[in-house]
Amino acid sequence: ERLTVSSYRDSPPVETLRVKSVLIITAHLADSLPRPVSLPVSFGAPDLWTAQRDGQVRLRMGESGVAAEPPATVNQVFASAVERFGSCTAFGWKDGEAWKVMNYREYYQQCRTAAKGFLKLGLERCHGVGILGFNSPEWFMADIGAILAGGFAVGIYTTNSPEACQYVAENCQANVLVVENNKQLQKILQVHDQLPHLKAIIQYKDALKDKLPNLYTWEEFMQLGREEPDTQLDEILASQKPNQCCTLIYTSGTTGHPKGVMLSHDNLTWTALSTGRTVCLTDADQSQEIVVSYLPLSHVAAQMVDIWITMRVGGATYFAQPDALKGSLANTLREVRPTAFMGVPRVWEKMQEKMKAIGAKSSTVRRRVASWAKDVGLNGALPRKPLNYRLAKRLVFQKVRKALGLDRCTRCYTGAAPITRDTLEFFLSLDIPVYELYGMSESTGPHTISLSDAFRLTSCGKVIGGCQTKICNPDAEGNGEICFWGRHVFMGYLNMPDKTEEALDKDGWLHSGDLGKHDEQDFLFITGRIKELIITAGGENIPPVPIEDAVKEAIPLISNAMLIGDKRKFLSMLLTVKCHIDGETGAPEDELTPEAVEICRKMGSNVTRVSDIAGGRDRLVTAAIQEGINRVNEQATSNAQRIQKWIVLEKDFSITGGELGPTMKLKRPVVMKMYKEQIENFYKEVATMSLSDK
Repeated sequence: ERLTVSSYRDSPPVETLRVKSVLIITAHLADSLPRPVSLPVSFGAPDLWTAQRDGQVRLRMGESGVAAEPPATVNQVFASAVERFGSCTAFGWKDGEAWKVMNYREYYQQCRTAAKGFLKLGLERCHGVGILGFNSPEWFMADIGAILAGGFAVGIYTTNSPEACQYVAENCQANVLVVENNKQLQKILQVHDQLPHLKAIIQYKDALKDKLPNLYTWEEFMQLGREEPDTQLDEILASQKPNQCCTLIYTSGTTGHPKGVMLSHDNLTWTALSTGRTVCLTDADQSQEIVVSYLPLSHVAAQMVDIWITMRVGGATYFAQPDALKGSLANTLREVRPTAFMGVPRVWEKMQEKMKAIGAKSSTVRRRVASWAKDVGLNGALPRKPLNYRLAKRLVFQKVRKALGLDRCTRCYTGAAPITRDTLEFFLSLDIPVYELYGMSESTGPHTISLSDAFRLTSCGKVIGGCQTKICNPDAEGNGEICFWGRHVFMGYLNMPDKTEEALDKDGWLHSGDLGKHDEQDFLFITGRIKELIITAGGENIPPVPIEDAVKEAIPLISNAMLIGDKRKFLSMLLTVKCHIDGETGAPEDELTPEAVEICRKMGSNVTRVSDIAGGRDRLVTAAIQEGINRVNEQATSNAQRIQKWIVLEKDFSITGGELGPTMKLKRPVVMKMYKEQIENFYKEVATMSLSDK
């Protein structure tokens, strides 16, 4: 049998392997797999996964390098961090107008106290502690306290409905739920009678409005822990193993119920170690790394950056305000001045929009200087050219970084959803390279990362140390399903063996469901998702994201674009335009952004509202959008990939509207249902023509 494997950083490349049909597997394989050789041996593979809450898995150990690092539990890594960085700041939070901090030694003791509190409240082994609230010190302590006590840390999205909260809490058999405030508490009280495993609720912010049985303030809960002896906790910690589950990440579930991704101690501690080394983070005894916590901690990327990678290097995490994504994040960044910053694409896009709006109001001279500097920034690319670059840096780049709070930031990242080339080029032109990373909940977060010395626009970079990528069933252009191997691959889906076997093949490779390819230097490029792939009535396979990105780039007025055409005779598209967002609710408003108004002016139109444009109401804007669609169609590789019809919707997509997930990822099945009428109108067999037919 013949196979090829690539990109394994910590051992020499394995080119071609011939194996006899009869294999003798030696006894040492019982504990670990030395390398991910795809052998047709079904009896070894199931040990790599489990769907049982108390199950253990065989770790995907390597023979050398980071893949061979000894496995460690969360407690072992935390205790080591305390030993090395005990007096260093672990996190900071805003109390009124002042920042307060806690060091690693205090942090560890607080987590132990929380663990004893959970045990006192009746937390059982392998049962969940659900956490429902915005990022805070209490969120971290509840998370790690649950793990130390032998339970599962389970983040619940703050945007979840009461029914969605009930599903997660019941699925993980939560004994305790930790909620931020009365708003979140009310969700739980609505479904309280459907949670037979629930023993206590803890509210960590604001005073309790009503004193109910088994409802505690954070202080009351911590007091319970302080009164408990250490004996039971220490026994549990001594019994924990790195290959046991400690955290559940619930997928956002764009179709059907969310799945509980089981992550082991080793998944968390090893992935943090490998990622920290890959991006060359510095330990706090040399120079402390600083991050801002604002993305939902129920998402694996936020947990990995804010809690685990930071802990590995003794970094400090500063908590943003709950209204971070509604505008206050900019202030936090300027106050904290992080050394590394992770933003989902929408965060970078909003920064870009705001900077463009400010730029439009600048004087002619300032605009010309900024334009010249951006040309220098973009044309110099990486690495930078000396003379012009140094001048542009002094006149423009340093000022921009300072205004954004990124003057100390050497690593800016984006992930969790696709980002447009236009946004990447905009920041690169300002000497802020935004490094794409790629991964999934099932890979404990990162799988590939772009680096300053390994950077290509629109690529997600190269695989992190000790892991491996395989492109499955590649087509003529090298596009195939991206598959992962490494110690970051999850244990399985809780109570879902069938779904687990769909994600992990018989040889233990994780199938991502994403389509991608490697270039000649092993940079990974994502080209789409298998489930999102549009197969037209004519049988042509079309990945929607590249076409959607091309439309947004060609028509800067467009905020969101969704391509339609599965099992249809031609392609159509739903479009939304850039508008103001309600600061309180996050809902899209009718008023256009200043940038959108300016774009419409250039089109010759005086519109100021979405309702002026939607449904083709403004002739000039409609014609300009069609011109942009025509430019995109000119680049199409075939007639089947041309957009024949489109419509501008009455409102932009949003989390509150249901079209976007918690990380701003497009929920295509939801959009298909919500705008079914508009979509069906595209395909009615009537004698109407789109503008492109004229």
